Amino acid sequence: QNLLVEKVEQLMEWSSRRSVIRMNGDKFRRFVKAPPRNYSVIVMFTALQPQRQCSVCRQANEEYQVLANSWRYSSAFSNKLFFTIVDYDEGADVFQQLNMNSAPTFMHFPPKGKPKRADTFDLQRIGFAAEQLAKWIADRTDVHIRVFRPPNYSGTIALALLVSLVGGLLYLRRNNLEFIYNKTGWAMAALCVVFAMTSGQMWNHIRGPPYAHKNPQNGQV
Repeated sequence: QNLLVEKVEQLMEWSSRRSVIRMNGDKFRRFVKAPPRNYSVIVMFTALQPQRQCSVCRQANEEYQVLANSWRYSSAFSNKLFFTIVDYDEGADVFQQLNMNSAPTFMHFPPKGKPKRADTFDLQRIGFAAEQLAKWIADRTDVHIRVFRPPNYSGTIALALLVSLVGGLLYLRRNNLEFIYNKTGWAMAALCVVFAMTSGQMWNHIRGPPYAHKNPQNGQV
């Protein structure tokens, strides 16, 4: 009982400093694998070092941080769920122990027993958005996390800059605005809009497909 209290207190202390607790092999075996435990642990196995060149790992880590911060600063925060991360360069022995050869991977370690198949997040089919991770965690732990994203003003700033640029151009050319009635210019602008609206990026934005998908015939990603 004293060991369990000590482990929970240590995890809570780390969580107060950082929403996602970084773990090496020793910490993973002590706080995640070894009993006693009365808490769930979400572990992101990743490879964030620049030499690994894992762009997906960086994108997934950003979503993971959003989710962990949403939990850490919510009114429902408790010692029943902790978010951790194991980087390959800090815990290669953990990857070998779990026979893991790909990253990123999200796993849930329940309070009792070993993880089941459903405790591994199906990233290839669902994607790694914070909202999807939160839904999976709710299914595995009954802990419901409302995702709060930091405000993104980049779109507003870009629009303001564009309006300012157009306004400045019109002001400088206020004595000669014949170019506004140039049909060729309007045609080129219309073509640019059409190409943008029919691009693959716009399709991704509307449909929200997963980052990777398996071929149902041969299983290749």
